[in-house]
Amino acid sequence: MDPVPPLDSSPLDYGQLGAELIRALRGKRSQMALSRRLGYKTNVVYLWEAQKGAPTGVGFLRLAERVGVDVRQALEQFYRTPPPWLREHEPISVSGVAALLDDLRGASTLVETARKLRVSRFALARWLRGEAEPRLPDFLELIEVSSLRLIDFVALLVNPERIPCLAERWSGLQLARRAAYQRPWSHAVLRALELEQYRALPQHEDGWLARMLGLPLEEEHECLALLEDTGQIERDKAKKWRARQVRTLDTRKDPEAARQLKAWWAKVGSDRFKANAEGVFSYNLFGVSKADYARIEALQRAHFREIRSIVAESQPVETVAVVNLQLFSLLAR
Repeated sequence: MDPVPPLDSSPLDYGQLGAELIRALRGKRSQMALSRRLGYKTNVVYLWEAQKGAPTGVGFLRLAERVGVDVRQALEQFYRTPPPWLREHEPISVSGVAALLDDLRGASTLVETARKLRVSRFALARWLRGEAEPRLPDFLELIEVSSLRLIDFVALLVNPERIPCLAERWSGLQLARRAAYQRPWSHAVLRALELEQYRALPQHEDGWLARMLGLPLEEEHECLALLEDTGQIERDKAKKWRARQVRTLDTRKDPEAARQLKAWWAKVGSDRFKANAEGVFSYNLFGVSKADYARIEALQRAHFREIRSIVAESQPVETVAVVNLQLFSLLAR
């Protein structure tokens, strides 16, 4: 793989992103034609694209629907397994957007989320209760702050390559996914670079990461080379490696590759268990009704989302861990 140029890790301008999203969704239609299609008598789309105003989150999703995007289907793909709120609410509604944002927030408190958004917790609480509507820039930023998966969300509505401020980030995300499929330990090495213990080192120590993760030295070298080639890490002034950007990597884009990756990490867990490693290794074999099996499955998915919320907030980074959650029927058919 040829090295790629450094990827853009600067903060997103959510106002610009919103304007570019609307422009991309508009396509070859004129601004006035789309404004009229949305029910406006004035050229409101011009104002939105010029960042002289912005639709609400609901207004944006309605625009996407009007130009041919199936928003419900997009959200189902974003979650993979539709959450309960998506069955209870129309996604293109004030209550639907409120439910989406509240669900993505997970275990994060109002205070924590509001601090990241730089808004008052009272304003955030009104958005999450559906008493007020966030404008598009706030809607987009809240998705990113809550899930770190804004680019994947956008990709379900429009090709990110058509969004100037996202194109480079999308390319980097694709490279990161391929790296995770190609060499799974690279993702663990990337997380290990965030460890406080590594940051405390005066300089990079060859073999330190391998010892911490229980890997062969050659694996450390291969992972660092791959992470550098894909633009995910860089050297700092002390010549230590550091991640260029913190992101949640959704490896489910390629179903077959994702299955192989899950099986790989399940085997790592099995190997560590056999080696008497510390951790929680447990199982419960039971008989249950189909209705209660579905309830347990929903609980398992909710539990995983809560874990992701905790991980997103956790500081400092002092360990690297894997959570393998498994629930499956033993019946042959």
